[in-house]
This record gives sequence, structure tokens and C-alpha cells, in this order.
Amino acid sequence: MENIFIQIFSVSLRKIFHSGYFPINQMELRDQVIATSLRQFLKYGIKKVTVGKLIEPMGISTKTVYKHFGNKEDLLKHCLLLHYSELAKQYNNIGIENKNPVAAICELWHNAINLDFGVNHLFYHDLNYYYPQLQDAVLRKFFKKNFSEVHHIVVSGIEQGYFRDDIVAEIIPEVIGVLYSSITRTGQFKKFKLSATDLMHNTIDAYLRGICTEKGLKEIKKITKS
Repeated sequence: MENIFIQIFSVSLRKIFHSGYFPINQMELRDQVIATSLRQFLKYGIKKVTVGKLIEPMGISTKTVYKHFGNKEDLLKHCLLLHYSELAKQYNNIGIENKNPVAAICELWHNAINLDFGVNHLFYHDLNYYYPQLQDAVLRKFFKKNFSEVHHIVVSGIEQGYFRDDIVAEIIPEVIGVLYSSITRTGQFKKFKLSATDLMHNTIDAYLRGICTEKGLKEIKKITKS
């Protein structure tokens, strides 16, 4: 009986809170909708989930959502911007500043894949299959901002003799990005049943070895032994 009362009280309180009786900052509500919807998208995928399902944990109506977003795709766009900005924060917190260029790139991409690999593959399947243009637009913003750091590391690695001096530094982040996307965004490698670490070793690690000098290869050997 007590549990039923608590449930009724909780539902009633949510209705009162979102009815406007208690004022709520609209920007804060908008941010809450984005954050909650992103968690739902990552959990259930995109295509089959409804707007109602997205905001179900908040206990608000879909009318409230449409006050802030034109449609589901508009909401998805803002969710993707949040998703990639959060990933960028985690990448920036990895602490690669004091490492040599080879160790920095290896740690950056190993951590990136481990952070990203746990996401439901249905999410990325739906994103790539049904919303490719939206995915590309958001990724361009993300990569333009964050790949400059990788480019800086590569240039530093060439100057210090870790990477070959006959490579074009601007191309390296692009190539790694393509490999990274194929690992985390598609099911292309799923048939091999490899862990994120093993996939990294057979793709991005293999590519990095190809652009390293003898000095760089020695660093990779140290990393793999540790």
C-alpha cells in the first residue's frame, strides 16, 4: 500500500512540476531533454524509438519536446553534438601532453575506442543507414576541432624522428579517422569476434607501425610490452 502511494505521489509531483506551477528554466529543460534522449538513443537505437520513448524517463509530454525541437531528427542532431562533445572532453582528459608522440597517439586512440566501443551498434547502424548526411555534418564539426591535435602530434613526431619524414602529416588524422569509424560505427569487423584492443592492434596499430621510423617502432614495442 505504501509503495502504491509513493508511486502515485511521484507521478503527481512530476505532473505538477512540469505543468508550470513550479517555474522551470526552459534552457535547463531543453538540455535535460537532449541528455535524456541521447541516453535513450544509445540504448535503443534511433529508427524504432519514438519521441515519447526518448523522454519517458522525464515524465513530460511530447508537446513539451516540440516546443524546443522541430522534429525527431532535429532532436537527434542536438543529441549527436552532445555525444561528440562529451567524447572530446574524455579524449582531452586522457593526459597525453607529457608523452612522446608515438605513446600519445597510441594512448589517444586506444582510449577513444574503449570509450566508444561500448555503445549499442544498433545506434550507429541506424545513424549511418538512415541519417548519413546528419552524421557527416556533425562528424565534420567534431573532426575539424579535434583532429588538429592529432596533426600537431604527428608533426612533432616527424620533427623528433619518431615518424617518417616522407609522409604528409595532414593525411594521417584522416586515415586514422576512417579506420576508427569503420571499427566503431559499422559491424564490418564484427564477424572476427575480436575485442576492441585486438581490433585496434590489427588496424590502427598496424597503420601506425607503417609510418614509424626505427625509433618509433622501438617505442611501440615498449608500449606493447607494458
